Amino acid sequence: METPERRDAPSVTDRYYTRWYKTDVKGKPREDHCILQHSNRICVITLAESHPILQKGRAVKSINYQISAGCSRLNNKVSGKSKRGGQFLTELAPLCRITCTDGVEYTIYSCIRGRLLEVNEDILAQPSILLEKPSTEGYIAVILPKFDESKRVTEGLLSRAEYEDVISKRATQQEPC
Repeated sequence: METPERRDAPSVTDRYYTRWYKTDVKGKPREDHCILQHSNRICVITLAESHPILQKGRAVKSINYQISAGCSRLNNKVSGKSKRGGQFLTELAPLCRITCTDGVEYTIYSCIRGRLLEVNEDILAQPSILLEKPSTEGYIAVILPKFDESKRVTEGLLSRAEYEDVISKRATQQEPC
């Protein structure tokens, strides 16, 4: 019996999450972040496809969730239905620092306000998944915006179409005359 050809079904990420982007985070060129927003308000922070870490030839040496001497995102503990105890983050709160094998260090920021639900500890043991699957298994963190702010969480972020426009403008600016 022949099986019918399977059309390319959208991934779970494409099906259930809306992609939002923050470009040139903190004024650093091309350090773009992606925020995957689920209909239940939960936001997953990932690297945008254009981030320097994801460019060809790059390899990750280490990932550090220790933000300062007194603040480690790994110490974040949430409990209960309302996720009590999670660290509250502002838009520019650092989530982690990623060091590439060439010695360049990048700080990844939350880009949205909300309560930190979890950080991805899997990328500590296996940093390559950050490069191989940045918007799924290689995510950075999960954040829950406050209920009353959940509609405004995307203000200041770019839609997929707006992000692609920024990327195409960057490409035309780099072409030689």
